[in-house]
Amino acid sequence: MRLMLTSTALAIIATMGAPAALAQTPACTHTVGMVVSLTGAAGRYGQAAGKSVELAFSDLNKAAGLQGIAGCKLGFDLRDAQSQGSVAVDQARQLVDLKKVPAIIGGIISSVSVPMVTSVTAPAGVVQISPASSSPSLTKLAMEGKTGGWFFRTITSDALQGTAAAKYALDQGLKSLTIIHVNNDFGVNMLAEFRRAYEALGGKIVDVTPYNPDQSSYNAEVTKALKTDPAALYFIGYPGDGTTIIRTWVQQGGPQKFLFNDGMNSSDFVKGVGAQYLNSAYGTSSGTTKTESTEYFNKAYPAMSGGFDAEAPAAVQGYDAAAILGLAVAQAGKFEATAIRDAIRKVTAPGGEVVHAGPAGFARAIELIRKKKAVRYVGVIGPVQFDKYGDIAGPFRAWKFANGEVVTVGQMSTEDVAAIQAKINK
Repeated sequence: MRLMLTSTALAIIATMGAPAALAQTPACTHTVGMVVSLTGAAGRYGQAAGKSVELAFSDLNKAAGLQGIAGCKLGFDLRDAQSQGSVAVDQARQLVDLKKVPAIIGGIISSVSVPMVTSVTAPAGVVQISPASSSPSLTKLAMEGKTGGWFFRTITSDALQGTAAAKYALDQGLKSLTIIHVNNDFGVNMLAEFRRAYEALGGKIVDVTPYNPDQSSYNAEVTKALKTDPAALYFIGYPGDGTTIIRTWVQQGGPQKFLFNDGMNSSDFVKGVGAQYLNSAYGTSSGTTKTESTEYFNKAYPAMSGGFDAEAPAAVQGYDAAAILGLAVAQAGKFEATAIRDAIRKVTAPGGEVVHAGPAGFARAIELIRKKKAVRYVGVIGPVQFDKYGDIAGPFRAWKFANGEVVTVGQMSTEDVAAIQAKINK
């Protein structure tokens, strides 16, 4: 049975489901699946990523011209996971079994990506590339052979972000705090990694409160968290639930000192809570190493995104996921899962001629690929290389809210994080 989408999701899909019609492109289409959360707790992530994929595929199609990417233009079939694993699995099965897609972009949250890869894409031998699922569980599944080498992600693991967040919290004087976290794979793993680093570095966690997403009220959870009279709150979750929880926290008189995870640096979140309550709020995100691709994306994306800025959650990672996938199809020379999987590492490996995002950069990449020459895509997030588990390493951005604006205050390199972990593990 086909999933009945809400009117909101249908409206989103109507505007995001495929690149705009392009002149001088082939008549045939290679259709990639895309299963992301357009509604539910992570809806804004999926909407931002959907627009990024639209931009990337449009750029690739313009670059390829009449010859296309492996003979056809690229398109995508966008499905709403509704921030639920069971819905995502159903949508992924439809794409794989009925549409016969060789690759899927998604999911957004780890509790969606995990069942997708274990129940659908890995057993079917279909590529899955996520722009936002950061749980260490996905690395563990790969180590155990349960992803079959079919899973990739363009975001760093929370095993690293937890360490970066712990160091940043202490640097901002947050030496004691309580934690409210979403009770799913992402929240539980992020909590574990943060706690290990934070306590080892001298921080004190006075209480931990889990919450279930999409509740109408979080009064009980906030009341429990405030009983220990904490000095600050570390919230691990998503902007939708986070808006309700932080507003409740402020209404109940909680201290207006916060630490947030990636994705909470959202303009919707700031508007929903009130900028005046967030002037002592800090956060970490998967960072970027600025490149020509970053400069291109920062100009091109806001102009076509329908209201998202270039720093919207999952936006940059979504573009790079689509770009890498599209270039892998070109490298493979055919729209077939095994060939695409093997080509993903080729188009990001050191040693090839560096190419960047945008029609001009992709045109150069496609020209080189047609001449059987090696390319290395250096994307919006910077130069990445996938390890044998489909993971990437990268920097982390430290930010804060100032008068409603997100201000970057520094960056922790991969080497910085590794040094902290080495200290902790002594």
